[in-house]
Amino acid sequence: MTNRITGRSAFVSLMKDEGVTHLFGNPGTTELPIMHALADHPDMRFVLGLHEAIVVAMADGYSRASGELVACNVHVAPGLGNAMGSLFNAGFTSTPMILTAGQQEQGFGLMEPNLYGPLVRMAEPLVKWAVEVNRLQDLPRIIRRAAKIATTPPTGPVFISLPGDILNQEYAIDLGQSTRVLTRNVPASEHVADVADLILAAERPVLVCGNELVRSDALAEAARLAEVLGAPAYQSSSSYGAHFLSEHACYMGALPKRQEVVRQTLEAYDLMIVLGSDVLRMAVYGDADPMPARLKHVQIGLDDREMGKNYAPEMALRADPRETLRALIPVLEAKGGAGLKKRAESGRAAIAAKNWSSKRRALAGKIEAAGPVAAGTASTINPDWMTLRMIDALPRDAILVFESLTTGRHVVDLFPYRDRYAYHGLASGGIGFSIPASIGISLAQPGRRVVTIVGDGSAMYSIQALWTAAHLKLPITYVICNNGGYLIIKQRLLAFHGNRNFNGMEIRNPEIDYAAMAGSMGVTAERITRPEDFGPAMTRALTHNGPVVLDVVVDGRV
Repeated sequence: MTNRITGRSAFVSLMKDEGVTHLFGNPGTTELPIMHALADHPDMRFVLGLHEAIVVAMADGYSRASGELVACNVHVAPGLGNAMGSLFNAGFTSTPMILTAGQQEQGFGLMEPNLYGPLVRMAEPLVKWAVEVNRLQDLPRIIRRAAKIATTPPTGPVFISLPGDILNQEYAIDLGQSTRVLTRNVPASEHVADVADLILAAERPVLVCGNELVRSDALAEAARLAEVLGAPAYQSSSSYGAHFLSEHACYMGALPKRQEVVRQTLEAYDLMIVLGSDVLRMAVYGDADPMPARLKHVQIGLDDREMGKNYAPEMALRADPRETLRALIPVLEAKGGAGLKKRAESGRAAIAAKNWSSKRRALAGKIEAAGPVAAGTASTINPDWMTLRMIDALPRDAILVFESLTTGRHVVDLFPYRDRYAYHGLASGGIGFSIPASIGISLAQPGRRVVTIVGDGSAMYSIQALWTAAHLKLPITYVICNNGGYLIIKQRLLAFHGNRNFNGMEIRNPEIDYAAMAGSMGVTAERITRPEDFGPAMTRALTHNGPVVLDVVVDGRV
């Protein structure tokens, strides 16, 4: 139906109709029309972030913890520039996001005014689609298309440039209706049978699981496949989500990030079943190819960009992981019969002594034996002990957000993934994600306690997000691991170059008081320097009705 409506009101109405409930933003002059319109749409909640990178990271966290389309807005060219790092992260995790930025009025760009820039060209390398609205009557079509593109696998962010004059115009337009591409599809029965034959022909299959299992809500099905085959299951080396149920008997943990170690791990198998995952994405270059030469593999997922990207699979099925596994497992059971059952029992028995749960018990015992004080010090907190204590203190349904690569090195080895939204880690390597993302995650999962472990260096990329957490009174516990610098960079300088000249890697002289900084933004905070104080502080934090920062001084020696 055609109605006379302003561009600003149409924008908010269209977003609501596409399922958006929160608009994350940092407004500027060109976005004032949107702020004007929000007064007429009280059911659209605006969430203020104090920097554009924080805005996008909050939205990213919300989508990762809900699976829903999310929207965020930043201010013209400098604002979009500020948001680029977080936008890169969102693209890496295939977050369905509509990012908008206000643009100067049409024609005004010829004057090269302050804040003006080529927004579409700036955004294009990081999004699935980028466009500028040139006519108000095109706005519904653009937003409908943007939502469809963002939510169609492989999902990902899109960008819309919004000139101020378009938002302020009034026109008789039809808002249209939403489109969603249905992807709950399953491959043809003959292809399912072919995959089953390939799997049954393997003597030592292994599963490698990734983020599409989260988006497809297929964790139970992946666990069932591992059980039916008696096969070990690994999380992808880029372990940034809850990609398998940790306490399942077949789960082995995450593949390591070192190429030669990955190769050694996989050489024990003859078929790799890749479920909704990139294939062996690595973090650090090594001379060894992570893929063993004779290892065959099958890929199942909706991101065709990953199919045969670096290694040619025996079969690649572009299909929904959950529905494919639901079709595949009965075929495997029927074709495999008693022989498969017997082999699976033997496989599960062999896995039991070395699965994630077994390794967790051994690691926890080792950490306990080392004690709360770092070796060679009188009282400095052992970061591994702190990590174990923190995880053991969490409620069963807690959500853990992770961005402490050195201090929290054992997080994925200790924290159990019990559902698809239980864990959110740093994905692309672009730091500054966790503090703002935790806000979005908490808003998406309001009944659950969110606990974030973040390094001091990472924290300073987005520390002002604490204000938003305090403003919204969100139940988030932030554990800042304070080791006085960028420990991972020190470690790599020493490991790769044999150099202990840690120039530019120290955050000292003066030291930063994170507790005082958090307190200035309305966040309850404690500074912890003694091991015996950590447990009681953690207990207080987990029961506090609002955000808490624990500034924990830990061993940072290399």
